[in-house]
Amino acid sequence: MSTATILKRLGMVSALLALGAGTVWRLNLRDEVDPEAEAASSAPATPAQVSRGAYLARAGNCAACHTTRGGAPYAGGRGIETPFGTVYTSNLTPDAATGLGTWSPAHFWRALHHGRSKDGRLLYPAFPYPNYTQVTREDADAIWAYLRSLPAVSQSNRDHELRFPYNSAWALATWRALFFKPGVYVPVASQAPDWNRGAYLVRGLGHCNACHASRNLLGATSETRELSGGLIPVQNWYAPSLSDPHEAGVADWPLEEVVTLLQTGTSPRASVMGPMAEVVFSSTQHLSHDDLSAMATFLRALPAPPATVAPLVVEAASPARMKQGSELYDQHCAQCHGAAGQGSPGIYPALAGNRAVTMASAANLVRVVLSGGFLPSTQGNPRPFGMPPFTHTLNEAEIAAVLTFIRGSWGNQAAPVSAVDVLHHR
Repeated sequence: MSTATILKRLGMVSALLALGAGTVWRLNLRDEVDPEAEAASSAPATPAQVSRGAYLARAGNCAACHTTRGGAPYAGGRGIETPFGTVYTSNLTPDAATGLGTWSPAHFWRALHHGRSKDGRLLYPAFPYPNYTQVTREDADAIWAYLRSLPAVSQSNRDHELRFPYNSAWALATWRALFFKPGVYVPVASQAPDWNRGAYLVRGLGHCNACHASRNLLGATSETRELSGGLIPVQNWYAPSLSDPHEAGVADWPLEEVVTLLQTGTSPRASVMGPMAEVVFSSTQHLSHDDLSAMATFLRALPAPPATVAPLVVEAASPARMKQGSELYDQHCAQCHGAAGQGSPGIYPALAGNRAVTMASAANLVRVVLSGGFLPSTQGNPRPFGMPPFTHTLNEAEIAAVLTFIRGSWGNQAAPVSAVDVLHHR
């Protein structure tokens, strides 16, 4: 190969790299705002604005991530584990040196809307700005007013612990160019106000698809079908589809039952555990009935997935495994859940006909048996019953056997669980 040809090809590669870099740069500046160009307002926040900001911060469940166990509220420092490493949350208190004390409302708005810090640094999407970008400027300013009212806490932010290349600015910029587009929520004219309010809360501040959606290899949520379920990275809990009637769809529920579930953590048809129990405890139980009703209206209107043409064929478990599972169930489970899986209304959930039992994914069943099942303590259900963990009582093969028995008894028709499944979801 001649020198001229080599130089020509190198030139072409350089031009393509420059073009790609320019494209990434332009896409990262889409709808960019310049907070320095906005005149700072000297008007103090009103008590009503601060109160509304506190409410909206609860709706966004901000304290759950920005508060360490036993730490000062909103002072940051909590590690969010991801498949790419650990991201540490930032200090949101008005401390000038380590918090948001030198930020303006416009800086805060840009962080929510565009995922960019005060110094221009790009933020990692563990901070769910792909959802928060839909928050209105009025609501962002109210949250800002609330955060400014908090006691200032001097607590330096920790550096993220991400593996290469995910810790590079170029990798983050490329991810954003591929998977993030800023934009506020635009009401759908053909829908009622309560549907639009519910969509705004579910898609925006509630960032429900951060859990209830599948993710690709680079951690971006799938938009193939809204809230169609997904395994929560690292935690190994499965956030079920909110549209599928075989998982957690509520289209056929009375609206008030959906409200009750979000408000108390339990309802005649379901209860929440795992990460969703934390959401109800820290966030949704504190929302107004009107907002919960709006969220329920939106969730009830989600379109169901297309029906499968062929009936699902479930592999039958061997008689030996069913016998082992039956014996383990009688020994450890029947006292609470009943000999026929009928449960005890309002106390212990029925296992017969329970969607949480018969879902295709057995991840949550494994997590509950290993770690225990605990509902949130709420004003509407202050002393919920719980289930103890069996991680030190049953081994992987025994957990698999008892879950296989439960998923194949009393009319339940779900695939058996293997010891490998249990290991996978630990």
